[in-house]
Amino acid sequence: MTADSLFPILNMAAMAAWLPLVLVPRRRWATTILPIAMPALLGVVYVVLVAVSLPGSGGSFSSLAGVRALFVDPRGLLAGWTHYLAFDLFIGGWEARDAQERGIPHLLLVPALVLTFLFGPAGLLLYLAIRRLAPRRA
Repeated sequence: MTADSLFPILNMAAMAAWLPLVLVPRRRWATTILPIAMPALLGVVYVVLVAVSLPGSGGSFSSLAGVRALFVDPRGLLAGWTHYLAFDLFIGGWEARDAQERGIPHLLLVPALVLTFLFGPAGLLLYLAIRRLAPRRA
């Protein structure tokens, strides 16, 4: 399977886990199983992609040019994308669980989830602000 053919499959898999976080957050599986199981599955794909793309890539983590070289191979680029998909989803799951534990209204959480999906750290920052400012309810 090529990186180009795997790309939409990984995106759809991630989306299948994100939608329940936003649409049915009170379902236990939506906040506990999917945002843990899907990042784990994506992690397996990531490890395979790194294993096939890293050797011989000439890349490194010691300079920006070295990191760029890691992404020259489409499988390396897809590994990087898969890394984002997995970690952003994991953080989104944590945000949803934490918000429920703190009694934060779901409508306040939705913008943070959307931003986490689209721009990872920006969504996390928004959620941390919401978490700080929203009154804690039982």
